[in-house]
Parts: sequence; C-alpha cells; structure tokens
Amino acid sequence: MTFEPIWSGIIACYLFLGGLGGGAFATSAFLAWRHPEAVNMRKIGHVIAPIAVIIGLVLLMFDAKAGLYNPLRFALLLTNFGSVMTWGVVILALFVIVALIAMILDLTKRRVPWGIELAGSILGICVAIYTGCLLGVCNTFPLWNNALLPILFLVSAMSTGMASVLLAGVFKHPEEFNRVGVFKKFHFCFPCIEMLLVASLMFITVTNSTAGYESVMALLAGKYAVAFWVLFVIVGLVGPTILETWMLFFSPKEFEESRKAHAISAMSDIGVLIGGFMLRLLVLIAALPITMVTPFVL
Repeated sequence: MTFEPIWSGIIACYLFLGGLGGGAFATSAFLAWRHPEAVNMRKIGHVIAPIAVIIGLVLLMFDAKAGLYNPLRFALLLTNFGSVMTWGVVILALFVIVALIAMILDLTKRRVPWGIELAGSILGICVAIYTGCLLGVCNTFPLWNNALLPILFLVSAMSTGMASVLLAGVFKHPEEFNRVGVFKKFHFCFPCIEMLLVASLMFITVTNSTAGYESVMALLAGKYAVAFWVLFVIVGLVGPTILETWMLFFSPKEFEESRKAHAISAMSDIGVLIGGFMLRLLVLIAALPITMVTPFVL
C-alpha cells in the first residue's frame, strides 16, 4: 500500500518562512547586543522577520481552502487552548505585531527599545519551535512524533534567519558585513549542530517502528535520496560548513574582506537557505504513518 503526503509544498514554505522570520528577528537582537555598529544589518533583520511570517501565513490560508472560504474557522482556532494550533495562532499573532512595531520604528529612524527586541526574540524562538510541534502532534507519523524535531526546526530556523540577514548584508552593506566576525562565527556553528540533530533524529526514527524505518530509508536510499543527499546534506549543510571553515579560519584577513570572498559567503548563505527549505519539505513528504490493523472477528 502506498501513501500520498497529507501536506503539500505550500506547508513546507509556511514552515520555512515562519522559522526564517523568527530567526531573522533573533538575529537582529543578537546584532544589537554584540555588534551595535551594524545598524543597517540589524534593520534588515527587522524587515525580513514580519514579511517572511506574513507571507507564510498567507500561504497557510491559501492551503487551508475551507478556512479561506469560511474565515470564521480561523477565529474558532482561538477557542481551544488545549490545542497546539491555538497556541500557534496566539504566538504568531503576537510575533507579527511585535515585529511590525520594530520594523516601523526602524523605518521611521526611531530607537527600538530593548524590551521589544527581547519580546520579539522570545516569540521568534517560540514560532520556530511551534513549527516542529505542529507536526509532532501527529502521533501516527514516527518521523514527526519525535521530541528532537522541534529542536531541529529551531536550530534550522536560527541558521536560515542568520543566513538571510548575512545574504542581504553582504550585498547591501558589505562594510558592516566585514565587521560582524563574532556573529559569523556564531552562525557557523548551526549547520554543524543541525547535522548531529538530523543524524540523531534518523537513528531514533529508524528503530522505533516499521513506518519509521521506511520513512528514513526513503530519505537515505529511496525515492527522496537524491534530494536529501544533494540538496539538503551537501548544498545545505556540508558545503556551507566547508566554505565558512575556510573563510573564517584559514583565509587571510585581506581576502576575507574582498568581493570574491563576499561572493563565496553569499553562496554559502544561499546553500543554508536551500537546505532549510529542503529539510522541511523532505520531513513532510517522506513521513509514513503507522499502519493500524483491525482484527477480523467472525
């Protein structure tokens, strides 16, 4: 028996953009704390954060056709606080409000209070975790129902959020990009952590059920293997790690600040973004449910 994925690529885009937006806001807060001189890069994060999440929410509404045609269904999500979706709606709404306030303050050249930076970062982290919890409540899918998945999505969200700010910064404000060395080294750690989390998730899932084994095998050696190994592992994790290791630890300072080095950094960040999207897409489409067998009684 074969199973079709219950969620489409639109939901993968929503999960990706939601995590990226939360990570971008947390990136801005980190820059404000550790690199206050990188004013324009901090503003970039504040612009990316609400726009990414709002686009993701629009895609979610487009996918949820019944709710799109009957908006009252979305309001009814606020009536059950025992549901992960209800808490997700609350967190997303609060995050969008705080992120829009920060963006407006930046665009009108006013100072963003540290309280807003802190609140937005906490909500952004919660948004990133929620994208993993949303899948985790599906108990019949071993690849989703794993405590490591929200942590993996959080790490990936921070990585893609940082990559989006760095990618914009290297083109728009290269002079600031050259001065955020601590931030770039901090970002370097996330793909490494992500590799360990993915390996752990695979190991746990492959041993817990037949459906879990088949899901993992579909990624490692089945119909999704090329996308998994090439687009996620090589392009999204290994490639950026190799490039950033060379750029941060082995290249001379003069080269690191050259336009050629900036192009290499941009390639690395694009790879991280591709990997972040592929992670969510592959987790969605490769997951197989546990088959329930009902005994036949004469």
